[in-house]
Amino acid sequence: MSIIDFGIVGRGWRADFYLRIAKALPDRFKVRAMLVRDAERGREIEEEWGVKTYRDMNAFASSGTFAFAVVSVPWEAAPECILELARRGIGVLTETPPAKDIPGMIALHESLRKLQGRVQVAEQYLFQPMHAARIAFVKSGKLGVVSQVQASTAHGYHGISLIRQLLGIGYENAVIRGQRFTTPIVKGPGRYGPPEREEIGDSVQDIVTLRFGDRLALFDFTGDQYHSWIRSNRVLIRGNRGEVTDTAYRYLRDFRTPAYGEFRRIDTGHNGNLEGYYHTGIMANEEWAYRNPFVPGRLSDDEIAIATSLIKMADYMRGGPDCYSLEDAMQDHYLSIMMQEAIASGKELTTTTQPWAP
Repeated sequence: MSIIDFGIVGRGWRADFYLRIAKALPDRFKVRAMLVRDAERGREIEEEWGVKTYRDMNAFASSGTFAFAVVSVPWEAAPECILELARRGIGVLTETPPAKDIPGMIALHESLRKLQGRVQVAEQYLFQPMHAARIAFVKSGKLGVVSQVQASTAHGYHGISLIRQLLGIGYENAVIRGQRFTTPIVKGPGRYGPPEREEIGDSVQDIVTLRFGDRLALFDFTGDQYHSWIRSNRVLIRGNRGEVTDTAYRYLRDFRTPAYGEFRRIDTGHNGNLEGYYHTGIMANEEWAYRNPFVPGRLSDDEIAIATSLIKMADYMRGGPDCYSLEDAMQDHYLSIMMQEAIASGKELTTTTQPWAP
């Protein structure tokens, strides 16, 4: 298997994930170059990661051949960065969302259509091991026709991407109602480590229903869930032949024979196991619901998911299927924006078909 050489535009928190993945799996990935406009930060990256950095797009784009470029910049800067690369014929894997608002997404979609740019989106949540196992279980048909999903596991467009995957939703319109509930909480860890003292903060919870005809989604999330030691994630998937509740499932083999089980995470390196410390996969009783393609790499679940996006993007650039299409990501963000409007207005809103819908 050949090494996937790619470039990165941006230097923030998310860009570090790609650098860590390439360092952990040097036989699979290599960061060929980075566009970092700040000279001091560029020197820091070169010293820490051994990756050559450039200060402008021309220098970055002409620095050598890479399979594609990852765009990891703020929302406001993403569209122009994507278009700059597309004009040069460079494939783009952009972080979410691809543009800040609905007009920005419409303009970006129209510009890329004219350029015939090759752009995919690094929406990673559906590739995280447990989510991937649930999605595969739903697609196996064991639950029958899925009519309801309750997701409390990721914010905004990330949560919507999982809801659409699990419900089998494409670009159907939704009737949306929402509310926001704020409660006190003892603050927990953040992106950069554990708290230094006890402090009370606000926990802001968004609760939204989205009705897609005869299918219903409940979005329920508070940002504390990403890092908190005392707030957990929850997922409920209901079909006419069974349901999944977090890691438990139950379904009918036939109308008189129920089956019960658990999604069991399999990791090595525990209790005297000498295979090394890594995630192997998710089992549903005696069957694999998900297998980690990066064994024996020591990656977190989110890093496994991002590495999966990189593999799929490389395949897409070779003529394979979508990694996660720009249109899908725009639909996720559109529904997320409409959820926020429903919360702010207190009114029931109905979405409309957008220009990017096939």
